[in-house]
Formats: sequence, structure tokens, C-alpha cells
Amino acid sequence: MAYVFLGNLTTMQLSKRLGITLSEDEAQKLEESRIDNAQAIPKGKWHCFDAPFAIHAGDYDTALLLAETLRPYEGDMKTSVQIAINSRRN
Repeated sequence: MAYVFLGNLTTMQLSKRLGITLSEDEAQKLEESRIDNAQAIPKGKWHCFDAPFAIHAGDYDTALLLAETLRPYEGDMKTSVQIAINSRRN
């Protein structure tokens, strides 16, 4: 079965889509670990797709960092986002 994921959202675009404003430190920390190429997401990196709206993290610790960063804004989010751990390695 093949899945199609579209888009490459930056941290700023991710926060805008969620309807939240990250602190400058949070945004910088997330942007530093963001990766443009989603073909192989390494440990310590993440990629956000626009459709379906989902974040793919390269490992558990990165997924946890994303969840912990976004959790305080949960009540303010205008939509939900999935955080997946990309266990496939090339």
C-alpha cells in the first residue's frame, strides 16, 4: 500500500496552521531540527506535511521534543496535528 504525503511546512507555517505563537526560543529550536527532505528523516530531525497535516519525527526523542513543545498550546490550537515516528531507515 502506498501513501501520499504532500507539503513541506516550516516551523512558522506549522504554528500558523495550528493558530499558535511559539516563543522565539521554541521556534528556533524546532526550526534547527526541521528537515526539508522527507525521503529519509534521520534521528534528531522532523518534517511537517501539509496533507495530511502530520509531523514525522526521525526518532522517539524528537517526537517527544515536539509533543512537549506543543503541549502547552494544546488548548489554543485551532486544529489537531499528528506526530508520527518514522521508523523506516534507508
